Amino acid sequence: MTNRRSFIRQTAALLGGMALHQDARAAFLPESTLPDNKINPLGPEDDFWRQIRLAYSTSPNIINLNNGGVSPAPRASIEALDHYNRMCNEAPSHYMWRVLDQNREPLRYNLAALAGAAPEEIALNRNATEALNTVIFGLNLKPGDEVVLSKYDYPNMMNAWKQREKRDGIRLVWVDLDLPSEDEEALTKAFVSMFTDKTRVVHITHVVNWCGQILPARRIADAAHARGIEVVIDGAHSFALLDYKIPDLGGDYFGTSLHKWMCAPFGNGMLWIKKEKIPNVWSLLSNDNPDGGDIRKFESLGTRSFPVEMAVGYSLDLHNLIGTARKQQRLHYLKNYWMERVRDVPGIRFYTSTHPKWGCAIGVFGLEGKPAGEVSEALFRDFKIHTVGIVWEKLNGVRVTPNVYTTENDLDKLVLGIRKIAGQ
Repeated sequence: MTNRRSFIRQTAALLGGMALHQDARAAFLPESTLPDNKINPLGPEDDFWRQIRLAYSTSPNIINLNNGGVSPAPRASIEALDHYNRMCNEAPSHYMWRVLDQNREPLRYNLAALAGAAPEEIALNRNATEALNTVIFGLNLKPGDEVVLSKYDYPNMMNAWKQREKRDGIRLVWVDLDLPSEDEEALTKAFVSMFTDKTRVVHITHVVNWCGQILPARRIADAAHARGIEVVIDGAHSFALLDYKIPDLGGDYFGTSLHKWMCAPFGNGMLWIKKEKIPNVWSLLSNDNPDGGDIRKFESLGTRSFPVEMAVGYSLDLHNLIGTARKQQRLHYLKNYWMERVRDVPGIRFYTSTHPKWGCAIGVFGLEGKPAGEVSEALFRDFKIHTVGIVWEKLNGVRVTPNVYTTENDLDKLVLGIRKIAGQ
């Protein structure tokens, strides 16, 4: 009981601190006053983001700029995770199966509200890989059926499709993109030009994890549907970051990770399937009605981490307090903040657009004559800045991904680091 009271007091204190801005819009400058769609980092808006930083227990010794891989959970979620873990270990089968297992329904409802979808279209699982592999392995495809996908898709998804190719005799048709790009017509044509009368599925990565490129998912999806082709969308790097509702993308199937931009505890994901499409997908794991129409057939995971799942709600609360549109604008501003300040560095190359339609939080740069891994290692060794080197297809750069707790001061250190490594 003491631990429970402490947990409640700490959570209330956190929320009370966040409530200093009773009207979030009052602290957010009107778009018309912002040059080039950038957020003014001064004044009330800066105060707001400093409060948000306090909601996280980030290390003061390491600047984490690899939030595109996985993001930290806020303090309230970590406290909730500890609370539910202790609860479950008091009487595991009672609290896990009779209490927390039933609490998945409110969480499903709240996630559906953010997604702009019906709760009966949302399944909770462990990550985007599990969500999308459920669809990839569950679709009814026969030998000779074609699937269009990109060389810039996430490896786990590409490997899943390759496994179906090897096992079931489907044919994979690869799109070769030239990134970064701000040419919507060219990006769309790259996919549509690969469609044939044998194409059954197109796989679209909404935001490319390698470089942060935003693809015109809706336009590609509309072109696919006009030809009777189904659409699978990988939203791992776009959900809870870009301001959209899942049905807006025009897909039939959608998967995402909640431990990225939702900042949920590690090991949380979400699957969305159009209600009428659910019977078309076999459950990945055993179920008493594997080809039925209940979205819950995709949640037959056996014993799972109920505490990890229940703590998602606290991350969702913080996300809703910030607002998706506000988060998107802030992270687009932070990406452009550091990119603009190193644009004059000799030999620097950017693999990410600075336009808000084509890029958001993720920014990738390369230095001429310097391998990406060496640059990333130097940033951490000499400046304790954590990034990741990206060598993939035509990319050879360092991926930089801030989050809502990142400050301009953090990025000033990044700018200093890039300049010194470049020899300036």
